[in-house]
Parts: sequence; C-alpha cells; structure tokens
Amino acid sequence: MAQKESSNTTAGGRTSNLHLHRWHSKRIARGMTPIHPNPGLAIAFMLLATVFVAATMILAKSLGTDALGTPLHALQVRHGRFLFAFLGIIAATLVLRPQFSQPNIRLHVLRASFGWVGVTLMFASVAFIPISDATAITFLNPIFAMALAIPILGERVGPIRWVAAAIALTGAMILLRPGPGTFQTAALLSLTAAFCFGVEITCIKRLSAREGPVQILLINNALGLSLATVAVQFVWQSPTGAQWAGLIALGLLMAAAQTCYINALARAETGLVVPFSYATLVFAVIYDFAIFRVLPDTVSIIGACVIIAGAALLAWREALHGRRSSRLARKGLD
Repeated sequence: MAQKESSNTTAGGRTSNLHLHRWHSKRIARGMTPIHPNPGLAIAFMLLATVFVAATMILAKSLGTDALGTPLHALQVRHGRFLFAFLGIIAATLVLRPQFSQPNIRLHVLRASFGWVGVTLMFASVAFIPISDATAITFLNPIFAMALAIPILGERVGPIRWVAAAIALTGAMILLRPGPGTFQTAALLSLTAAFCFGVEITCIKRLSAREGPVQILLINNALGLSLATVAVQFVWQSPTGAQWAGLIALGLLMAAAQTCYINALARAETGLVVPFSYATLVFAVIYDFAIFRVLPDTVSIIGACVIIAGAALLAWREALHGRRSSRLARKGLD
C-alpha cells in the first residue's frame, strides 16, 4: 500500500513537473518569460539603450536641420541609419560567429516594416518639435501594444490597463497642444511613430524568445536597408563631410541601442525593464540643451509626466499580473 502511494506521489510529481515545464514553454514561446533571466543585467542594458537612443535623436535633428549643412530628408537620414547599422552588425557577426536558427520571416518582415515607418516619422518630427516632446509621445508605444494585443493575441484588457491608457493618452493630448494656432502637427508624426513602435515591441519580444540577438539585428537591418534604399532614390542629395560622419554615428549608435534593447527583453519580464526606458527622456533633454540650448516648457513637462505616469501604471500592472500568474500556476501544480 505504501509502495502504491509512493508510486502515485512520484507519478503525480512527474505530471506536475511536466505541466509546469509545458506552462513555462508556452510563456517563453509567447515572449512572456525570459530564457536567461538576469534582472540586474537587463536593467543595465535598458539604461544603456536609452543613452544611445537619445543620442540618435540628437543626430537625427542635426541632420534634419541646417546644423551640419543643407537639411537632409528624413528618408535619407533613415537610409544612413540602416546602412551603417547593417555594416556594423556584419562586422560584429564576422567576429562573434554566432549560431543561427530557423528565422520567423513573417514576424521579421512585420517588425522591420513598422520599425522603418516608426523611426522615419520620429526622425521627421524631431526637426520641428523639441526632442523631449517627441520622446515623451513615443512612450505611448506600450499603450498601443496593449490595444493591439486585443485583436491580434486575443487578450482581455482589464480596468487598470484602460485607466493607464486613458492617462497616457491625456498626456499626449497635452503635448499636441490642441487649440487655434497652437496645434503641433509635427507631434502627430511622433504619435504615429509610437503606434508603429507598439507593433515592433510585440514582434521583438516574440523574436527574442526564439532567436539570438545578432540574428534578429542582422535580418531586421537587412530588410530595413532594402526598404530604405528604394525610398531614398527619390530624395537623395550629396551629404557634407559632417553629415556623413553624423550618418555613420547614427547607424552605429542605433545598432548598439537595438542590441542593448533586445538583450534587456531577453533577460527580464517586459514589465520590469520597460519603465527604465523612460530615462531616454532625461538624456534627450540633456542633449537637446547641451547642443541646441532648448529646454522643455511647462506644457512639455506636464505632458511628459502624465504620459510616463500612465505607462508606468501599465508596466506595474503587467509585472504584478505576471508574478501572480506564476504563483497560481505553481500552486495549482503542487
């Protein structure tokens, strides 16, 4: 009898372990659980990414205005970003010689398409509005990602998430400055860019659970460069020496930012690392003041704070929900 109970207990334990393994496998496949969890390193990667992203926006503003010569079109700036990022990633691939797996081409194409449109619109917007405003508006991307998860992933959105979305969208309306003679048309470019980044975030999270960072970067930049090469034919002009240097720096910094971002998402839950991406706004303000002597006004500060509050509430809710789901799953399998 004791042997039978022991056998049943062992079998039950094996069954529980099997269910737990399947549960974790499903979460990893959906990009919900990191493969190599390391929260501290993930936060460090995300903070370093914000330094690089803010720097690319300053370079994009310099290239899109007369700071380095005759302003370059946003499509040409985008082409330079992809060209030199791709060359940098190729060099890194030859040195690191990473292993490649079967890529999800459809997901890569979706990510590259929305990423290309998003950054192009972002680069265009920073030439006309303060970098702090453009950066703050793009913090709406988690809100768009949440909304897109309803029709695409079939997720249910609770009241806290809708409240977070309403708060963040209110901040965006503040930054848009609606009113006679004050409406920021260029801010709509940043708003559309935020939507594109929301789609891209979903794709990156899923890809990072299946493929290595170098493979993701290589495929994404190859696809982006193909799109950018076609588009730049219609707006090309010969850059100055300073503009060439700016384009090279832009591409390499963007590749570094993408590398850090993907590594951050692969090592921690999205809800943990996303709030640290808001440091981009701090660095953007510092860079904008140091180079262009531009400081955010009261409206910009209020709007940015409201957006960050909404996005932070969403990130907190996602982190809390993730921990609760993990505890319930383990408890149910005990």
